[in-house]
Amino acid sequence: MAKGKMTTEGDAAAARRGRPRSAETTNAILQSAYTLMASTGLAATSIDAIARHSNVSKMTIYKWWPSREALLIDAFLNQASMMLPISGTGQPAARFRRHAAAYAEALQGEFGKVQLAVISECISRTGSAEIFYERYLDHRRTALIELIAAGQRDGSIGATGAPEDLYDAIYGSLFYRYIFGIKPISPAQARNLVDTLLMIRDR
Repeated sequence: MAKGKMTTEGDAAAARRGRPRSAETTNAILQSAYTLMASTGLAATSIDAIARHSNVSKMTIYKWWPSREALLIDAFLNQASMMLPISGTGQPAARFRRHAAAYAEALQGEFGKVQLAVISECISRTGSAEIFYERYLDHRRTALIELIAAGQRDGSIGATGAPEDLYDAIYGSLFYRYIFGIKPISPAQARNLVDTLLMIRDR
């Protein structure tokens, strides 16, 4: 995705809080928030710091986001839409396999650390990760569940279980091993996990 353009997921996030006046300004805020989270940590990623980094007023930020946590989640969502796009061409099974492998790889770098930090921040501030689910995970989980269902319909996915259960089994395994520091799943292992659980016929 080229900088300066809102992604489909970014547009969805914007729609939840009211469309901003400037997509360019919104993107600058989101990019600055993620850059600060990745480089200085969440504690230093204050609204003041984001405003300075993006050269946008705090008033604008507060107008477009209901809380700091909401902004951090949307910044992470914006980054995920670039690093781990869900849309694409090809059979659903192959697209799902590629996405799972890319996520496994992303977890081992900066992206994984930022994701864990954002979730931890949500829990410490609100007592649950509900806001993370509402603003980030719900959209992407639904899209990938629909991808599994499409694969079941076209025959590229042989597993007959509920798509949501199959999704949770795969991504739950990836995140579980990451969050508890168990030996991480490599991209190749992630692809094999997908092939096994989804019973992909054309490997």
